[in-house]
Amino acid sequence: MDMSRSQHEHEDEYNKDDQDNSDMLTTLPNEKGWITEHLYQYKSFWFTPAAIKGVKRAQQCFKAQPTDIVLVTFPKSGTTWFKALIFSIMNRDRFDFSSHPLLTKGPHDCIPFLEAIIQDVASYKDYRISCSPRCLLATHIPCSLLPASVMSSGCKIVYVFRDTKDVLVSNWHYMRKIRPKQLPSFPIEDAFDLFCIGVSHYGSFWDNVLGYWKASLEIPDKVLFLTYEDMKTDPVVCLTKLAKFLDKPFCVEEEREQVVQKIVRLCSFENLSSLEVNQTGVQHFSPQFSVENRHFLRKGQVGDWQNHLTLEMAEHLDEITRQKLCGLV
Repeated sequence: MDMSRSQHEHEDEYNKDDQDNSDMLTTLPNEKGWITEHLYQYKSFWFTPAAIKGVKRAQQCFKAQPTDIVLVTFPKSGTTWFKALIFSIMNRDRFDFSSHPLLTKGPHDCIPFLEAIIQDVASYKDYRISCSPRCLLATHIPCSLLPASVMSSGCKIVYVFRDTKDVLVSNWHYMRKIRPKQLPSFPIEDAFDLFCIGVSHYGSFWDNVLGYWKASLEIPDKVLFLTYEDMKTDPVVCLTKLAKFLDKPFCVEEEREQVVQKIVRLCSFENLSSLEVNQTGVQHFSPQFSVENRHFLRKGQVGDWQNHLTLEMAEHLDEITRQKLCGLV
């Protein structure tokens, strides 16, 4: 009886959230969307309606613990790859590489998105129990919109920065593949124009980056700022730094057994993209939104933007980046 009443109360709460969200959207500025008809400006950033609901739900309900680890990225900045890397680092004493969970589960199943899992209280509680004492989560939420407990708890935040041009191109490819067929085509010129004025999912890209860069300077023992390109260039050095930051450094014996190199191979683009789960599996972010795993791993290259952007486009993006992120890149 109590369980039934609790379930009904839970459903009523969500129905009210949906109605409140719909009412709020009518008051927000909107622009052309990438995977929805419109993106809406909420608290200075642009979101899909579902993302706004997720952000608000996280702000209301998520209570971070000091032992939590939160991976933060702007969409298509290496999220899938870094989920695999962090999961492997933190669980290397639990799993053998020959029967590792990443061989049969996608990285998004290993580390869920905060704004997705928090919308199902039961799933969130089960997940937190399963990975106690260190809960691994990921998010695209801008720094200024994080639940207050993320900063106040002292949990660890890992932020990944990727070259602006590759982020745009990767976003365009991904969004185009999952864009509903009833919406008009979405050429890269449209994506470029919207991206440059900050109208992209969880955008503006530059404001997202700047918020976490400042946080990494203010509390460097709690916020680590890494680059996608550095991890590609020297993964052993970057993984060693990452493990130390996460309070799980590689010991001398692990270095002798080349555990770092084994993680690099396990989480390499070539290996992850070849696994059956990442070729045929499906990621269910919500009852209304699912994505085939094959869409998460396209090329994983640095500089692929050269195959899609004109020189003028590239120069314009670089100029915005210099202006917005002066001294950072």
